Amino acid sequence: MHYSEDNLESLNKNFRRNLINSLLGLKPALLIGTQNKIGQTNLAVFSQVFHLGASPPLLGIIFRPDSVERHTLNNIRENKVFSMNHVHQSWVNKAHQTSARYPVEISEFDAVGLEREYLPGLEVPFVKYAKLKMFCHFEEEHSLMINNTILLIASIKEIFIEDDGVISSDGFIDIEKLESSAVVGLDAYYSANLIARYKYAKTNNEAEEIN
Repeated sequence: MHYSEDNLESLNKNFRRNLINSLLGLKPALLIGTQNKIGQTNLAVFSQVFHLGASPPLLGIIFRPDSVERHTLNNIRENKVFSMNHVHQSWVNKAHQTSARYPVEISEFDAVGLEREYLPGLEVPFVKYAKLKMFCHFEEEHSLMINNTILLIASIKEIFIEDDGVISSDGFIDIEKLESSAVVGLDAYYSANLIARYKYAKTNNEAEEIN
């Protein structure tokens, strides 16, 4: 199959959306937990999250155009903090259901049956049974003129990991052991299986596995 720019424009809208959304393959499935000033909580699944840097620890999140009410984005703008939670394979159905357009007065935690948790000193809801949780702080927001999406940059302030042998001596987190989920496109969820880890690549050497 070959799709040119002209071909893409002539495709059925839903077909084109699914095609483009799945081009990049596996992405992390993450639940963002927020609340507003009066304590109303919100939970939403995201896959457009990416690493920006390790020192300081930064991540980027892409939000779709701000043409309709975005509860997660509004809450982050208001309170400047949020939680990021890995989606465990055993409850991907509940995580996916958070993408439904619930009214602002309905908390997705309650609607889909995921228990909220507040950790000491942090006024933001986490997903109780997530094995990897992050407490994040809003840093910057940028409007992308090319398609009217919003790039939000956040710093990672706290990390909570249910460590049952998932962190190696060099700090590597084994996502397979965490049983975290990945997503392709808008609606397909996958488990992640480690193929191999390799040492730092150098010229004139073959790739060498880390055992």
